[in-house]
Amino acid sequence: MMNLLAGEIVAQRVFNPLYIYLDIAFLTGLCVLLIVKKKYLTLLWGLAGGILYMIVDYGIFHLLTHSRSIEGGDLFWVLLWMSMSYGITNFVWIWLWFSKDRHLLEWSLLIVVWWIAAPMLANTFGQNLAPIKIQRTTGSYHGYMALILILGYGAAICYNLFQKDKTKRFPLLWMLSIGILVQFAWEFSLLIGGIRSAEIADWGQKITTLVVNSLLETNLGAVPIYCIYALVTSRFTETLKKRDAKTTFLGRVQELNALRVRAQ
Repeated sequence: MMNLLAGEIVAQRVFNPLYIYLDIAFLTGLCVLLIVKKKYLTLLWGLAGGILYMIVDYGIFHLLTHSRSIEGGDLFWVLLWMSMSYGITNFVWIWLWFSKDRHLLEWSLLIVVWWIAAPMLANTFGQNLAPIKIQRTTGSYHGYMALILILGYGAAICYNLFQKDKTKRFPLLWMLSIGILVQFAWEFSLLIGGIRSAEIADWGQKITTLVVNSLLETNLGAVPIYCIYALVTSRFTETLKKRDAKTTFLGRVQELNALRVRAQ
């Protein structure tokens, strides 16, 4: 496992250009649905996720480390779409998991089913279009990502070790599960949809990319995102109104620990 984590990982996607337009339509529908269901805070968090992904993908992966390359498309616009797509869906999904939303199953199925269906739709109805290939190498920055991962979980673990009140401890297993699950669902959907590692014949390398990315890339933000969620929702409701009964950060952690999944 150490060799897998330390080695060079090539994160490659090959997809039909129609996929972009279909996905933009889905993202628009998802945002509208969140507005209709008055999930304003969730929507804002998803949009913030898209912006963050763009800063990382274009600013760091491309401009700073020069690890991004593309064939058949404009790098800026393709990265903007990719960042908003997976930034919105990933961050919205994580936010809904941390909130233990009462419709968590429905929201989860909506996102995962789309991830599975979208490549098939694009390949069927856009089969005459030339594909776009975009990829990045990871050797130059995985160590920095691992640093964020250990700092986040290390701080949360140390806090729990010294927190005598069990109801105020961070739900470490819940954070870890969500951090890995969201990225795995995304990576697995890309793989079976023929997008992830499409031109890489070695299945060992395909699986390595799936495993390493799932363990690391979204999971590194699980602890910070949970802390942001607890802090923001200790003050505001989903409709962006101030809570009638304000609480502290740890009070909100205590509330969340008492909630069952699909209860709120």
